[in-house]
Amino acid sequence: MNYQPQASEAIFFMETVLNASERLAELPLFREVDAALMMQILEEAGKFISDEIAPLNQTGDSEGAKFSQGQVTMPPGFAAAYQAFWRAGWASLTADTEDGGQGLPALLDGVLYEWLSAANHGWTMAPGLLHGAYECIKHHASDELKTTYLSKIGSGEWLATMCLTEPHAGSDLGRVHTKAHPTTDAQFRINGTKIFISGGEHDLTDNIVHLVLARLPEAPPGPKGLSLFLVPKFYNDGTRSAVYCERIEEKMGIHASPTCVMRFDDALGWMVGEANKGLNAMFIMMNAARLHVALQGVGLLDAAWQKANAYAHERRQMRAPKAHGTQNSNNQDHQDHQGPDLIVAHPAIRRVLDTQRAWINTSRVLAYETSLALDIAKHHPDAKQREAANRWCALVTPVLKSACTDQGFHGASECLQVFGGHGYIREWGIEQHVRDARIAMIYEGTNEIQALDLLMRKVLADGGTNLSQLCDQLMLDIDGTEADGAHAIKQLNELRAITAQAIAVSEQPTGVTTLSAIAGDYLRLTHLALMGWAWRRIRAAIEADDPRWADQDRALKSWVLPEFNMRLTIIHTQFAAL
Repeated sequence: MNYQPQASEAIFFMETVLNASERLAELPLFREVDAALMMQILEEAGKFISDEIAPLNQTGDSEGAKFSQGQVTMPPGFAAAYQAFWRAGWASLTADTEDGGQGLPALLDGVLYEWLSAANHGWTMAPGLLHGAYECIKHHASDELKTTYLSKIGSGEWLATMCLTEPHAGSDLGRVHTKAHPTTDAQFRINGTKIFISGGEHDLTDNIVHLVLARLPEAPPGPKGLSLFLVPKFYNDGTRSAVYCERIEEKMGIHASPTCVMRFDDALGWMVGEANKGLNAMFIMMNAARLHVALQGVGLLDAAWQKANAYAHERRQMRAPKAHGTQNSNNQDHQDHQGPDLIVAHPAIRRVLDTQRAWINTSRVLAYETSLALDIAKHHPDAKQREAANRWCALVTPVLKSACTDQGFHGASECLQVFGGHGYIREWGIEQHVRDARIAMIYEGTNEIQALDLLMRKVLADGGTNLSQLCDQLMLDIDGTEADGAHAIKQLNELRAITAQAIAVSEQPTGVTTLSAIAGDYLRLTHLALMGWAWRRIRAAIEADDPRWADQDRALKSWVLPEFNMRLTIIHTQFAAL
């Protein structure tokens, strides 16, 4: 079965849980973006994805991108689907109207890319960097570069890459060796090799715009000596640049996405932004990409869950246990006492399905709230509102990128288990989600780097002030008079307390080493506290006796949120050992 976007579900979380249209109405740019408009857009997006993108998924995985003599041919149907995608305006959803875009909120763009990733992760890798590249060029490029490239990138007519990684330097960007030598006409000649470049070469568009980190002559060592350059595949006069794809990598997943080794051989390009401040410009791309990657994790888990849930309602195996004197509500013909039950009636299967559903829904609330925060930080007239939104994005984005992609992989593996041996067979499609999801834990900053970013660069840098303010903000949304709300508040206070201890530990001789070792535990702790808040928001938005949420509620309390105490114990143990 192909992935099916659910517009009504997205609108429930956006509107009923997060009051999106009311909050967007406070932003002059989005005052006309009401619930009806968002529903219309999402319904059309869902139709496009179901009709044009999802059916290409399995073929894309089996065929893969093909490399021959420096050229990359995408799987059948991919180029036509991409042309239909950008011409219909989906690639330009959030670009400014003066640049040929739709001028719509980041929230809608986030939902779109969640669904696209779920439907066809390999295909979605191609436009995945468009938003970040557009923002980078808009905010840092010269007027001359904007005239040539901004509307082409904003509309999606041309695609873009982010060329950071080199063979000797993965995430350690300070070791980048690629050189940029100035010419006499304000251009630069770029020389070097970049690896792991998603979409470095393909036949989806007429041009590809490469944004490349390189080092000027006499530039200082390390990350402070990096500058950013724009190098197109083709120049305005139609000549091709000296940028070559040497090969594409053979990967365990996302076979339809060409992961390229790119050689820049005296390729002419232009500087974007200021000399030796390339990372400042590039981080616009990276931060935009990290939320999209978090939503990839959510989408891929949802795709795996849809398959597992459908299979569990069709497959019969053995008799399901039930309480004495009761009928199993998950199996209508259980009363006949003949033959095997549907596996959805088995508690072990229900645990998997309900737990992953709870993960998906709480993660959506957090990701959609972060998308809203991006809009508020950029457009709200009140400086205090912009400050609070920026604080949310800075702290929560690395948490979501790590936690959602981690669960995307492990949760998809759990969903595969529902199929038993059939899950290991390619024809059922579930194993592809497991393979595809694994990469999201690595690219756009590994999950280990996200953990270090959160604790070492965000929390410790300001003595935990922003984290404490975030906890205060979250607790204002929770009713502490009922038991579950009180528990959520307790976890937020414990997060704040362990943060204070971490700050004290950082001042000890071996404190930094210890904190680096437990950074992943701290990030998980933070995410679980956020999940508690998100679930309280969901519960506050539904009828108390709504049976649709009862199983998820039980799963979350039984098998998800208790991890908070485990992570807290791990951190306390490490601190005590100092």
